[in-house]
Amino acid sequence: MKTINRFFMVLAVMLLLCNISTFAQEQTRPQFVTVTTMHWNMDNKDFKMDEWKAVEKEYLDKVTMKNEHVASASFYLHRMTPDNTELLYVQTYPTWEAIGKAADRNAELAKAAWSDEKARTAFFKKRNAYYSDNHSDEIYATMPNAKGMTTAPTKDMICYVRKGHFAFGEGSDEEFDALDKEYFDNVTNKNEYIKAYYPMAHAWGSDRTEAIEAFFLDSLADLDKMFDKDTELYEAYWKDEASRKAMEEKTAKYFDGRHGDYIYTYVAGLAK
Repeated sequence: MKTINRFFMVLAVMLLLCNISTFAQEQTRPQFVTVTTMHWNMDNKDFKMDEWKAVEKEYLDKVTMKNEHVASASFYLHRMTPDNTELLYVQTYPTWEAIGKAADRNAELAKAAWSDEKARTAFFKKRNAYYSDNHSDEIYATMPNAKGMTTAPTKDMICYVRKGHFAFGEGSDEEFDALDKEYFDNVTNKNEYIKAYYPMAHAWGSDRTEAIEAFFLDSLADLDKMFDKDTELYEAYWKDEASRKAMEEKTAKYFDGRHGDYIYTYVAGLAK
Protein backbone atom coordinates (compact mmCIF):
# COMPACT_ATOMS: atom_id res chain seq x y z
CA MET A 1 0.00 0.00 0.00
CA LYS A 2 2.83 2.41 0.81
CA THR A 3 4.29 1.91 -2.65
CA ILE A 4 0.96 2.53 -4.36
CA ASN A 5 0.17 5.65 -2.34
CA ARG A 6 3.59 7.15 -2.93
CA PHE A 7 3.23 6.61 -6.66
CA PHE A 8 -0.03 8.55 -6.78
CA MET A 9 1.89 11.73 -6.07
CA VAL A 10 4.15 11.37 -9.06
CA LEU A 11 1.46 11.12 -11.71
CA ALA A 12 1.31 14.88 -12.29
CA VAL A 13 5.00 15.69 -12.08
CA MET A 14 5.64 15.64 -15.83
CA LEU A 15 4.44 19.22 -15.96
CA LEU A 16 7.78 20.15 -14.41
CA LEU A 17 9.59 18.64 -17.34
CA CYS A 18 7.46 19.92 -20.23
CA ASN A 19 6.39 23.39 -21.24
CA ILE A 20 2.72 24.14 -20.59
CA SER A 21 2.35 25.09 -24.24
CA THR A 22 2.92 21.46 -25.15
CA PHE A 23 -0.31 20.56 -23.40
CA ALA A 24 -2.09 23.51 -24.98
CA GLN A 25 -1.75 21.71 -28.30
CA GLU A 26 -4.06 18.97 -27.05
CA GLN A 27 -7.59 20.00 -27.82
CA THR A 28 -9.38 16.94 -26.50
CA ARG A 29 -9.56 18.18 -22.92
CA PRO A 30 -9.77 21.48 -21.02
CA GLN A 31 -6.31 22.90 -20.46
CA PHE A 32 -6.79 24.83 -17.21
CA VAL A 33 -8.71 24.42 -13.98
CA THR A 34 -9.56 27.18 -11.52
CA VAL A 35 -10.29 26.17 -7.93
CA THR A 36 -11.93 28.75 -5.68
CA THR A 37 -11.93 27.76 -2.04
CA MET A 38 -14.86 29.54 -0.42
CA HIS A 39 -16.28 29.47 3.10
CA TRP A 40 -19.81 29.44 4.38
CA ASN A 41 -21.08 32.55 6.11
CA MET A 42 -21.39 31.14 9.61
CA ASP A 43 -23.46 34.16 10.68
CA ASN A 44 -26.24 33.20 8.27
CA LYS A 45 -28.72 31.72 10.75
CA ASP A 46 -31.36 31.07 8.10
CA PHE A 47 -29.20 28.76 6.01
CA LYS A 48 -31.02 25.89 4.30
CA MET A 49 -29.16 23.58 1.92
CA ASP A 50 -32.10 23.25 -0.47
CA GLU A 51 -32.44 27.02 -0.74
CA TRP A 52 -28.73 27.44 -1.38
CA LYS A 53 -28.90 24.82 -4.11
CA ALA A 54 -31.88 26.59 -5.68
CA VAL A 55 -30.03 29.91 -5.80
CA GLU A 56 -26.90 28.38 -7.33
CA LYS A 57 -29.01 26.36 -9.77
CA GLU A 58 -30.65 29.57 -10.97
CA TYR A 59 -27.22 31.12 -11.58
CA LEU A 60 -26.01 27.91 -13.26
CA ASP A 61 -28.96 27.83 -15.66
CA LYS A 62 -28.98 31.54 -16.50
CA VAL A 63 -25.24 32.22 -16.63
CA THR A 64 -22.73 29.36 -16.39
CA MET A 65 -24.53 26.97 -18.75
CA LYS A 66 -24.68 29.72 -21.39
CA ASN A 67 -21.04 30.76 -21.04
CA GLU A 68 -19.22 29.27 -24.01
CA HIS A 69 -15.81 29.92 -22.44
CA VAL A 70 -16.46 27.62 -19.46
CA ALA A 71 -15.99 23.95 -20.31
CA SER A 72 -17.32 22.68 -16.97
CA ALA A 73 -18.21 23.87 -13.48
CA SER A 74 -18.99 22.06 -10.23
CA PHE A 75 -19.30 22.44 -6.46
CA TYR A 76 -17.62 20.32 -3.77
CA LEU A 77 -18.69 20.31 -0.14
CA HIS A 78 -16.55 19.49 2.88
CA ARG A 79 -16.69 15.82 3.85
CA MET A 80 -13.36 15.11 5.53
CA THR A 81 -11.05 18.12 5.42
CA PRO A 82 -9.40 20.32 8.08
CA ASP A 83 -12.05 23.04 7.70
CA ASN A 84 -15.76 22.24 7.85
CA THR A 85 -16.66 25.73 6.57
CA GLU A 86 -15.02 25.29 3.18
CA LEU A 87 -16.53 24.47 -0.18
CA LEU A 88 -14.84 24.42 -3.55
CA TYR A 89 -16.04 25.88 -6.82
CA VAL A 90 -14.17 24.36 -9.74
CA GLN A 91 -14.26 25.48 -13.37
CA THR A 92 -12.35 24.25 -16.41
CA TYR A 93 -11.35 26.19 -19.52
CA PRO A 94 -10.10 25.30 -23.01
CA THR A 95 -7.33 27.93 -22.96
CA TRP A 96 -5.65 30.43 -20.66
CA GLU A 97 -7.34 33.28 -22.52
CA ALA A 98 -10.75 31.75 -21.87
CA ILE A 99 -10.41 32.40 -18.14
CA GLY A 100 -10.56 36.16 -18.63
CA LYS A 101 -13.16 35.93 -21.37
CA ALA A 102 -15.40 33.82 -19.14
CA ALA A 103 -15.44 36.48 -16.41
CA ASP A 104 -16.50 39.15 -18.89
CA ARG A 105 -19.12 36.85 -20.39
CA ASN A 106 -20.53 36.06 -16.94
CA ALA A 107 -21.15 39.76 -16.40
CA GLU A 108 -22.91 40.07 -19.75
CA LEU A 109 -25.10 37.03 -19.14
CA ALA A 110 -26.02 38.16 -15.62
CA LYS A 111 -27.09 41.55 -16.90
CA ALA A 112 -29.22 39.87 -19.55
CA ALA A 113 -30.74 37.37 -17.11
CA TRP A 114 -31.66 40.02 -14.53
CA SER A 115 -32.18 43.02 -16.75
CA ASP A 116 -33.76 45.05 -13.98
CA GLU A 117 -30.93 46.45 -11.86
CA LYS A 118 -32.85 46.16 -8.60
CA ALA A 119 -33.70 42.52 -9.29
CA ARG A 120 -30.10 41.80 -10.21
CA THR A 121 -28.79 43.46 -7.06
CA ALA A 122 -31.28 41.56 -4.92
CA PHE A 123 -30.33 38.20 -6.44
CA PHE A 124 -26.61 38.66 -5.94
CA LYS A 125 -27.13 39.99 -2.43
CA LYS A 126 -29.06 36.82 -1.65
CA ARG A 127 -26.43 34.64 -3.31
CA ASN A 128 -23.48 36.33 -1.63
CA ALA A 129 -25.10 36.04 1.79
CA TYR A 130 -24.27 32.33 1.82
CA TYR A 131 -20.52 32.96 1.72
CA SER A 132 -17.95 34.73 3.86
CA ASP A 133 -15.68 37.35 2.31
CA ASN A 134 -12.70 35.03 2.69
CA HIS A 135 -11.74 32.96 -0.33
CA SER A 136 -8.65 31.87 -2.26
CA ASP A 137 -7.98 30.94 -5.89
CA GLU A 138 -5.59 28.54 -7.60
CA ILE A 139 -5.11 27.71 -11.27
CA TYR A 140 -3.93 24.28 -12.36
CA ALA A 141 -2.90 22.81 -15.71
CA THR A 142 -4.58 19.56 -16.66
CA MET A 143 -2.51 16.46 -17.37
CA PRO A 144 -2.76 13.58 -19.85
CA ASN A 145 -3.83 10.11 -18.75
CA ALA A 146 -7.07 11.22 -17.18
CA LYS A 147 -9.97 8.82 -16.78
CA GLY A 148 -13.02 10.79 -17.79
CA MET A 149 -16.54 10.37 -16.47
CA THR A 150 -18.42 8.17 -18.93
CA THR A 151 -21.85 9.66 -18.13
CA ALA A 152 -22.95 12.78 -16.29
CA PRO A 153 -23.56 11.91 -12.61
CA THR A 154 -27.18 11.90 -11.52
CA LYS A 155 -26.37 11.66 -7.81
CA ASP A 156 -23.77 13.10 -5.47
CA MET A 157 -20.37 11.41 -5.55
CA ILE A 158 -17.29 11.17 -3.38
CA CYS A 159 -14.31 13.16 -4.61
CA TYR A 160 -11.05 12.08 -3.01
CA VAL A 161 -8.32 14.67 -3.57
CA ARG A 162 -4.66 13.92 -3.08
CA LYS A 163 -2.19 16.82 -2.93
CA GLY A 164 1.43 15.89 -3.50
CA HIS A 165 4.58 17.97 -3.96
CA PHE A 166 7.21 17.85 -6.67
CA ALA A 167 10.92 17.46 -6.08
CA PHE A 168 12.96 19.61 -8.44
CA GLY A 169 15.84 17.26 -9.10
CA GLU A 170 16.86 14.55 -11.51
CA GLY A 171 14.66 13.07 -14.17
CA SER A 172 13.57 13.40 -17.77
CA ASP A 173 10.26 13.90 -19.48
CA GLU A 174 10.83 10.76 -21.57
CA GLU A 175 11.29 8.58 -18.51
CA PHE A 176 8.38 10.07 -16.65
CA ASP A 177 6.10 9.87 -19.66
CA ALA A 178 6.77 6.14 -19.86
CA LEU A 179 6.32 5.61 -16.10
CA ASP A 180 3.15 7.66 -16.01
CA LYS A 181 1.50 5.84 -18.89
CA GLU A 182 2.57 2.42 -17.68
CA TYR A 183 1.06 2.96 -14.24
CA PHE A 184 -2.12 4.55 -15.56
CA ASP A 185 -2.74 1.83 -18.15
CA ASN A 186 -2.18 -1.05 -15.73
CA VAL A 187 -3.57 0.27 -12.45
CA THR A 188 -5.72 3.43 -12.43
CA ASN A 189 -7.55 2.83 -15.69
CA LYS A 190 -8.32 -0.79 -14.75
CA ASN A 191 -9.67 0.00 -11.28
CA GLU A 192 -13.45 -0.28 -11.53
CA TYR A 193 -14.00 1.68 -8.32
CA ILE A 194 -12.45 4.79 -9.87
CA LYS A 195 -15.28 6.28 -11.91
CA ALA A 196 -13.16 9.23 -12.99
CA TYR A 197 -9.62 10.45 -12.38
CA TYR A 198 -8.17 13.87 -13.14
CA PRO A 199 -4.50 14.73 -12.54
CA MET A 200 -3.36 18.35 -12.66
CA ALA A 201 -0.44 20.49 -11.62
CA HIS A 202 0.30 24.03 -10.48
CA ALA A 203 0.01 26.72 -13.14
CA TRP A 204 -0.63 29.86 -11.05
CA GLY A 205 -0.97 30.19 -7.30
CA SER A 206 0.71 29.99 -3.94
CA ASP A 207 2.72 26.75 -4.26
CA ARG A 208 4.56 25.86 -7.46
CA THR A 209 5.38 22.37 -6.16
CA GLU A 210 1.74 21.33 -5.84
CA ALA A 211 0.32 18.35 -7.74
CA ILE A 212 -3.36 17.45 -7.53
CA GLU A 213 -5.15 14.18 -8.22
CA ALA A 214 -8.93 13.94 -8.03
CA PHE A 215 -10.57 10.52 -7.80
CA PHE A 216 -14.35 10.17 -8.19
CA LEU A 217 -16.10 7.27 -6.47
CA ASP A 218 -19.69 6.19 -5.94
CA SER A 219 -19.43 6.02 -2.16
CA LEU A 220 -17.11 6.51 0.79
CA ALA A 221 -17.02 2.73 1.25
CA ASP A 222 -15.46 2.44 -2.20
CA LEU A 223 -12.39 4.40 -1.08
CA ASP A 224 -10.90 1.45 0.81
CA LYS A 225 -11.92 -0.84 -2.04
CA MET A 226 -10.11 1.44 -4.46
CA PHE A 227 -6.87 1.21 -2.48
CA ASP A 228 -7.15 -2.57 -2.18
CA LYS A 229 -7.79 -2.90 -5.90
CA ASP A 230 -4.84 -0.65 -6.70
CA THR A 231 -2.59 -2.91 -4.67
CA GLU A 232 -3.98 -5.98 -6.41
CA LEU A 233 -3.46 -4.50 -9.86
CA TYR A 234 -0.03 -3.16 -8.99
CA GLU A 235 1.21 -6.51 -7.78
CA ALA A 236 -0.37 -8.30 -10.72
CA TYR A 237 1.58 -6.18 -13.18
CA TRP A 238 4.85 -5.81 -11.27
CA LYS A 239 4.84 -9.44 -10.25
CA ASP A 240 7.96 -9.73 -8.08
CA GLU A 241 9.73 -7.72 -5.42
CA ALA A 242 12.64 -6.88 -7.73
CA SER A 243 10.42 -5.26 -10.38
CA ARG A 244 8.46 -3.33 -7.76
CA LYS A 245 11.69 -2.08 -6.18
CA ALA A 246 12.96 -0.97 -9.58
CA MET A 247 9.73 0.97 -10.17
CA GLU A 248 10.02 2.67 -6.77
CA GLU A 249 13.61 3.70 -7.42
CA LYS A 250 12.73 5.19 -10.80
CA THR A 251 9.84 7.23 -9.45
CA ALA A 252 11.36 8.27 -6.11
CA LYS A 253 13.37 11.13 -7.58
CA TYR A 254 10.27 12.92 -8.89
CA PHE A 255 8.60 13.84 -5.59
CA ASP A 256 9.54 14.87 -2.06
CA GLY A 257 7.36 12.41 -0.12
CA ARG A 258 4.80 14.85 1.33
CA HIS A 259 1.10 14.56 0.62
CA GLY A 260 -2.28 15.53 2.01
CA ASP A 261 -5.67 13.80 1.69
CA TYR A 262 -9.07 15.51 1.36
CA ILE A 263 -12.55 14.12 0.80
CA TYR A 264 -15.37 16.19 -0.67
CA THR A 265 -18.93 15.61 -1.81
CA TYR A 266 -19.48 16.40 -5.47
CA VAL A 267 -22.90 18.08 -5.84
CA ALA A 268 -24.48 16.44 -8.89
CA GLY A 269 -27.30 18.95 -9.37
CA LEU A 270 -24.99 21.96 -9.58
CA ALA A 271 -22.66 20.99 -12.38
CA LYS A 272 -22.10 21.93 -16.00
